[in-house]
Amino acid sequence: MQSTPLANRTSRIAGFHKKSPRERLDLVAAFADLSDSEVAHLAEFGNLAPDLADRLIENVVGTMTIPLGIATNMRIDGEDVLIPMATEESSVVAAVCNAARQVYEDGFTTSVSGNLMIAQVQAVGVSDPHAARLRILEQREALRALCDACDPVLVRLGGGLRDVEVRVLDSLSGPMVVTHLIVDTRDAMGANAVNTMAEAVAPHIAGWSGGRVYLRILSNLADRRLARAHAIWRTDAIGGPEVRDGIVSAYHLAEADPYRAATHNKGIMNGIDAVVLATGNDTRAIEAGAHAYAARSGRYTSLTRYEVTASGDLSASIELPLAVGLVGGATKLHPTAQACLKILGATTAERLARIIAAVGLAQNFSALKALATTGIQKGHMALHAQNIAMMAGAVGEEIEAVARVLVEGHRVRLDVAQEVLAEIRRGSRPSADKPE
Repeated sequence: MQSTPLANRTSRIAGFHKKSPRERLDLVAAFADLSDSEVAHLAEFGNLAPDLADRLIENVVGTMTIPLGIATNMRIDGEDVLIPMATEESSVVAAVCNAARQVYEDGFTTSVSGNLMIAQVQAVGVSDPHAARLRILEQREALRALCDACDPVLVRLGGGLRDVEVRVLDSLSGPMVVTHLIVDTRDAMGANAVNTMAEAVAPHIAGWSGGRVYLRILSNLADRRLARAHAIWRTDAIGGPEVRDGIVSAYHLAEADPYRAATHNKGIMNGIDAVVLATGNDTRAIEAGAHAYAARSGRYTSLTRYEVTASGDLSASIELPLAVGLVGGATKLHPTAQACLKILGATTAERLARIIAAVGLAQNFSALKALATTGIQKGHMALHAQNIAMMAGAVGEEIEAVARVLVEGHRVRLDVAQEVLAEIRRGSRPSADKPE
């Protein structure tokens, strides 16, 4: 592949979107001076057909393969479930397995608030915003007819507009009249459906309000679509009262301090995002909704709660928006997502949300237990050491050998891994406690 001279490189490539994935890749390779092996790697689409990838997003040149693991031991609402999780981070799948094993007999109990999504229609320049609010509310049935006409199939399946709310908001540019269309989207995530409805009613809201409509789009703060999970870990099964109290104390810090809560909730999303991604759902929408919900009180706090029961056991719960679906987009088109849904046995969006909430709670419990006992690094670094060993060039049995030395020596670093690998290949025995 002949590279393009640096002085002649330009990102202005006419008709790039009209070219085939391979043609685009060749242009990128010339621009970036990719090697033949790098081009060959990017040209391998794995288990996703190139023509499908080319239709899922724009300007496709390849795919980014993420490991897909299975979390075991999960019992949710009395049913055993295997959990597909797509993630590049070590220890995430293992954490769910371990947490679920420690509560397997009782398992997780879950619930959802429903499948309601919110679309917002923003009207500005309204001279009498409070009266306009009432005028819009008086048109509830007209709004219902307009919205339901946008998606007769959804209505036939039992969905459609459920309610209308109108808010008057003070803003930097003056009062705004914001109409919320509350829509039951059934087994779809629902973004396309509610956005279509918002656009359909926008001219009517402009007329009723006497203002000008700008934004008309869904809200990812799906607080009408909450998923909840609860579990009780027996104190004698998790290491005794000291461990239990350490977990509660860690939660108390996350509840009180946004610096801790951000990391606390990130750990929750490690598990949640992995299932969302595996099922072809929108990780960014779920992340946005979860973090906004964590700040609903006016300060950012924990998505989970930990308490001690009357019998002295550890009670844990989680509640967050989970707007996931089984139909539409990658969920319906991606063959891996379809296989993952089959593994989960989730036949409704509500069931999928329940499962995901339980996974988030399991992930969080494991993280807090590690923090309250051995520290987060012990288990994580044991797995991370294998990645470092591979980065150093270890293959086959060398990976475990190098990783073991790194962990035993408490020096999980690339330079140490390179030294250890060199010693292994020379035939000398590596030392775990070699001085710095």
